[in-house]
Amino acid sequence: MSPPVVTRFAPSPTGYLHIGGARTALFNWLYAKANGGQMLLRIEDTDRDRYSDEAVEAILDGLTWLGLDWSGDAFSQYAHGERHREIALQLLAEGKAYKCYCSPGELTAMREAARAEGRPIRYDGTWRDRDEAEAPDGIAPVIRFKAPQDGETVVDDQVQGRVVYQNKELDDLIILRSDGSPTYNLSVVVDDHDMGVTHIVRGVDHLTNAARQSQIYLALGWQVPVMVHIPLIHGPDGAKLSKRHGALGVDAYRAMGYLPDAMRNYLARLGWSHGDDEVFSTEQMIEWFSLDAIGKAPARFDFAKLENLNGIYIRNTADDELADAIDSFLPYSEMDAATVAKFHAGREQLIGALAGLKARARTMIELVNGAAFLFAERPLKLDEKAAGILNDGGREVLGQLIGELDNQADWTTEALEEKVKAFAEAQDIKLGKIAQPLRAALTGTTVSPGIFDVLVVLGRDESLGRIRDNIS
Repeated sequence: MSPPVVTRFAPSPTGYLHIGGARTALFNWLYAKANGGQMLLRIEDTDRDRYSDEAVEAILDGLTWLGLDWSGDAFSQYAHGERHREIALQLLAEGKAYKCYCSPGELTAMREAARAEGRPIRYDGTWRDRDEAEAPDGIAPVIRFKAPQDGETVVDDQVQGRVVYQNKELDDLIILRSDGSPTYNLSVVVDDHDMGVTHIVRGVDHLTNAARQSQIYLALGWQVPVMVHIPLIHGPDGAKLSKRHGALGVDAYRAMGYLPDAMRNYLARLGWSHGDDEVFSTEQMIEWFSLDAIGKAPARFDFAKLENLNGIYIRNTADDELADAIDSFLPYSEMDAATVAKFHAGREQLIGALAGLKARARTMIELVNGAAFLFAERPLKLDEKAAGILNDGGREVLGQLIGELDNQADWTTEALEEKVKAFAEAQDIKLGKIAQPLRAALTGTTVSPGIFDVLVVLGRDESLGRIRDNIS
């Protein structure tokens, strides 16, 4: 019987949770969920010069916002440094590693000679079989792993296929620095083994590390986890993902108004597919997710597609849930505290307007900006187009209409529509010639939900007040 699936997401806490890392975390999470397993979180915090508590918090916050949970507490790699050193010394004692006393000058000369001769720049094994009695004074040694020199190392990757490395091309990497600190490849192997990781799901840029780490696993007599190296994310032009393409932190996407459910859906489709399906629930994502549906080619990030998908999620979200999402988004918006407070206080009014507002919105920014008219102070500030409509005969139309609305007791969508249409017929003018100045007066813009919905959600007194503000 196979052991339970255990995956891990292992970010370095040197900055925000970028979009590529978020996609890697999602694939780890999906594979664990799809197979009844668990995803662990390891913070690879051994680089203490670049370590940041704020970065750790940003990573945890980003994962939580995306709805990606993990089992147990976050695992600190740095806290297990003594265990990593123990394994390095074990390899040394077993003759599977050795002390290297090369000085910085010797290593520089080695690199320059290789460069001059057109050879790959690798450590040449100077101290591999040399007697430590020849060690020079004043040089604190590093410990190097004694990598096999003949044959090949094979990585049977679940996405990339069978990848073969000639052992002569892989040099003896350092596993313990001269100050006693362990290096990345050793620490990762020890941690993955001790954490019981069965599947390593990460970017294809780690494929060479997979070969080196496999050698260490085999030297220790440990089971090599299943390797899964997923494609990188490129921009829509096929170039390496940059900030102009969307290489931003997850927090930036939240501030740009994307829903976490939409982000999960979009990230899942970057490198993985399920037929022609584009929009699917998290439950479907978990049910359908499999490694054989991950492609080898780099995925292409496209803001237009993300916005379109986000708009679909906004439209398909129930109004009360969307109001909750607005509450969660407001702290990351550019709205001032007073306006935010009005949104919170006017929640029921906001919910009443969402059916019309969400039909046009692609992001939470657009949704919130579209709803701002609900809580605007009178007299409203008119945008240029709205002012133009009112100045171009709109005020006169409203001046005639206000008397009809003043006498309207039944302030419902149906009754108001009937009243305004009757007025349009009596005046022999098109409905649009009334609706446009009404919209301008009521919202200060030329874009809003249906004008009769706007009248109802604002209420009788506020609607009449705003109209009067623009005909006086």
